[in-house]
Amino acid sequence: MDGFRWADARLHFAMPRLSVLDLSPIIEGGDPALAFRNSVDLAQHAEQWSYHRFWLAEHHNLPGIASAATSVVIGHVAGKTKTIRVGAGGIMLPNHAPLVIAEQFGTLESLFPGRIDLGLGRAPGSDQRTARALRRNLGSDGDTFPQDVIELQSYFAGALPVQAIPGAGLNVPLYLLGSSDFSARLAAELGLPFAFASHFAPDYLEVALHLYRRDFQPSPALAEPYVMIGAGVFAADTDAEARCLFSSAQLQFLKLIRGRPGKLPPPVDSIDDHCTPAERAAIDQRTRCSAIGSPETVRRRFQELLEQTHADEIIATAQIYDHAARLHSFEIAAEVFGETNDNL
Repeated sequence: MDGFRWADARLHFAMPRLSVLDLSPIIEGGDPALAFRNSVDLAQHAEQWSYHRFWLAEHHNLPGIASAATSVVIGHVAGKTKTIRVGAGGIMLPNHAPLVIAEQFGTLESLFPGRIDLGLGRAPGSDQRTARALRRNLGSDGDTFPQDVIELQSYFAGALPVQAIPGAGLNVPLYLLGSSDFSARLAAELGLPFAFASHFAPDYLEVALHLYRRDFQPSPALAEPYVMIGAGVFAADTDAEARCLFSSAQLQFLKLIRGRPGKLPPPVDSIDDHCTPAERAAIDQRTRCSAIGSPETVRRRFQELLEQTHADEIIATAQIYDHAARLHSFEIAAEVFGETNDNL
């Protein structure tokens, strides 16, 4: 947080929340059906462990992520759970007509009242060929995103001649997602909660949160700024075991850096045996908002992140190859997060 004094942080710091961001990872040797079964199992355990919400992300043409049809998977997960909030983290709005998203999430809210969130992203979340396949207007570069968000709000408000049915008149909370200052400024202007993608793009975290809090305008949706930050969480009984689990995510980042995205690979003893020093530095930079280690190490890291950012919520993601180890990591995270709250 060098360069910023958090004078604009909230004076009355409420108890932070912990949530899950699930990418429905497709592992090497696995398939999407297995990924979906694991996502449901994780959501059911997260509900037992008192996680606040369970979000799924829209990605296309990535062999290691199964949640491309995000609203469909949200409905599946919500139908297999009882109380946990389920939503999108996020829907990439430039890929869709706002009316269609209003109808989809109006349907979800009608099926699962009071449990559905809609996080919105500006990036296409894919390469140019995939963007063309999605029939996106490639000349816009996301420039219509502010207008699309307002149009989406209007559909939920029932304020347009064309009605979203279902959708009109329903309360589907909107969140703006981003990895730069663009969505931070827009969230502040519209008075919406803001989630920063620090789990893979932490460079502008400090700037974005500063601008969001400084420029926030209260709205009917939100009286005060609300900040979520993404964090990779790789917890195990020992630091060494956690670092080994983390190597799967590092290898997946390495494939992405090299332009050859793939399924989630099994862990290795040393990531340095598989990449150059420059590649290792790039991986370390992209994953620096992570908590990796034993319960005590993860607890300390949670406390550091909360003290640095004054976030209202940490949304944890974990690309861990072995499902049982992934469950154990989230279980540890839930336990130590409670201890962190006790110490704030």
